[in-house]
Amino acid sequence: MPRRTATMLASTLMLIALLCAGVFIKVPYSEMSPGPTVNTLAEHDGEPVLQISGHRTYPTTGHLNMTTVRVTSAEYNMNLVEAVYGWLAHDTKVVPHDTLYPDGKTEQQSTQENAEEFTQSQESAKVAALKKLGVPVRSWVIVATVLKGSPAEGRLHAGDVVKAVDGTAVKAPGDVAKLVTRHKPGQDVVFTIVPAKEQAAAEKAQKTAVRTQNVTITTAKSHDSGQQRAIVGISAGTDHTFPFTIDIKLADVGGPSAGLMFALGIIDKLTPGDLTGGKFVAGTGTIDDDGRVGPIGGVEMKTVGARSKGARFFLTPKDNCAAAAKDAPEGLTLVRVDTLDDALNALEDIRTGKTADVPKCTAKG
Repeated sequence: MPRRTATMLASTLMLIALLCAGVFIKVPYSEMSPGPTVNTLAEHDGEPVLQISGHRTYPTTGHLNMTTVRVTSAEYNMNLVEAVYGWLAHDTKVVPHDTLYPDGKTEQQSTQENAEEFTQSQESAKVAALKKLGVPVRSWVIVATVLKGSPAEGRLHAGDVVKAVDGTAVKAPGDVAKLVTRHKPGQDVVFTIVPAKEQAAAEKAQKTAVRTQNVTITTAKSHDSGQQRAIVGISAGTDHTFPFTIDIKLADVGGPSAGLMFALGIIDKLTPGDLTGGKFVAGTGTIDDDGRVGPIGGVEMKTVGARSKGARFFLTPKDNCAAAAKDAPEGLTLVRVDTLDDALNALEDIRTGKTADVPKCTAKG
């Protein structure tokens, strides 16, 4: 056999061996890729994404698309060949498995957490939008979760309204932890609450006065990695009552990152004219009750997904700008936003053709 032929044969066999080995070598990575993008102003699976009743709505044009990311499951074992391909591909991103599923989180746990975050993002989007429009929204602090085996188990329940702790009125969820941690472990703390069932009945009957009750709980010592403190084993949240019905119909989506686009869609439907001027705008970002926009994960994949569907502008949380600008799809303008007002101002510039005035993302932020 000629030496040249033998060398080529040996090289080919070695390459085949390496590829075969790569298929069987598992690596601790997961993959992210562009997911569906949905126009919040339109229909999805045959019904409007935003359904508003009890208040006048107005026609809209254009797109205000929320964006998503697909990820491999917690149980998926990526091999070396797949990881290398993902690193080289433009429309996928390979990340350490623990980035998506920290502390051994299971698929079920991740799905549940994403569903809860999605629900909270919808509530915050409604509050932020209505506040911007001057529509009154009633809010109160509630028990969001009760840790199993904690001092609060059986004493407090999810949905209970927290009026006060040790006689001090509670105005925001963070007040609860501050008041509890004034105690030492083993000391009693008194919660003034309205039980969840009574609150629900009062809301249904449109009663403003509801009977409260005091619940005394003995604090325990924290066992997490933070500074040792007194705890009762609950997390606090916020619940709201809206003056009319706003339903967001979007199945199989999780996480908090659609909050900004939902808020903009609600404002667009509740006000004359339209926010986009018929333009195709997509975006992402969490939003809180006061309209502050927060960063999200997978922004590079979301910009790719948005551009592939035709988006020309992408509303980008300020803290995601640097990452998004490193490899922005051609033809997509990344618009930097930090608040709901920033997004509305940018949409006005886009709508009126003043696109040179919109604040754009750069590699520095």
